[in-house]
Amino acid sequence: MKARVHVMLKDGVLDPQGAAVAHALGALGFDGVEGVRQGKVIDLELAETDTAAAEARVREMCEKLLANTVIERYDIEIG
Repeated sequence: MKARVHVMLKDGVLDPQGAAVAHALGALGFDGVEGVRQGKVIDLELAETDTAAAEARVREMCEKLLANTVIERYDIEIG
C-alpha cells in the first residue's frame, strides 16, 4: 500500500523559503504572486493491507518523526 504525506508550516509560522521563492519569481518577471508557502511531500510504501491501519501507522510516523507538529501540519493520502 502507498501513502503520501504532505507537510506544511502552520498558518502564522514564518516561511523564509517561501518568501525567497516569491521574491525570486518576482525577479524573474512572474508578477502577481502574492505569497508562497513551501512544504515537503513524503511517499511511503507500506506492507500494511488495511487502509485504516495504514493511516493510523502513518499518523504515528508523522507525530514521532515526519512532521514537527509544533509548527507544521500534515495531510495523509492512502492509496
